[in-house]
Amino acid sequence: MIRLLLVDDQPLFVESLKMSIEGYADDLTVIGIAKDGAAAVRMAAELKPDVILMDVHLPDFSGVQATEQILSQDPTIRIVMLSTYDEDEYVKDALRLGASGYLLKDISPTELIAAIRALHTGLVQISPKIAAKLINAMYDGTSERIPEVSANFEWFDTLTAREKEIFGLIVTGLDNNQIADRLQLAEQTVRNNISTIYSKLEVKDRFEIIQLANKIRYH
Repeated sequence: MIRLLLVDDQPLFVESLKMSIEGYADDLTVIGIAKDGAAAVRMAAELKPDVILMDVHLPDFSGVQATEQILSQDPTIRIVMLSTYDEDEYVKDALRLGASGYLLKDISPTELIAAIRALHTGLVQISPKIAAKLINAMYDGTSERIPEVSANFEWFDTLTAREKEIFGLIVTGLDNNQIADRLQLAEQTVRNNISTIYSKLEVKDRFEIIQLANKIRYH
């Protein structure tokens, strides 16, 4: 059983989230709900959840600050940030401080549950929109690109626009069929693109893809 702590100051949203999680999955249980950052830090220490779903914006201090405090006490807890917006500064700060994922609140219950399960096995979970934005911000081909990143990650520029898009979806934990549905492509086309990505980046599986993505995010 995966034990969850929910952190959000919007009663309707968090109760709906709890009902969705427990209604769709019998291997997940919500052990507590915190309404602010201070309560989240206290309840994380007391309840020892496996996973925390953390709202970015809280009434007392940010979810990013709460994440930092919680992980300084117990780095084994996996924390996923939830936000209505794909805010760059919060995304980067949260991942840098040790958050295991960053998802948008419009994610469907089934996708969220799949993300939590994947997260519990060690896979970083990033919303496709956020992953694409992070990557595009660094590799948009303009003079704004960061020289150090460009020098260290020239491998990324070998990918086509479509391959970069698929790369981002692989990082979020989607399988071939889900990627095909998301991009409205034939599954065989996705397989062919992934094979090309593996060849270009000299990797053998999705785990190595995620390792490369982590180097981008934490640089």
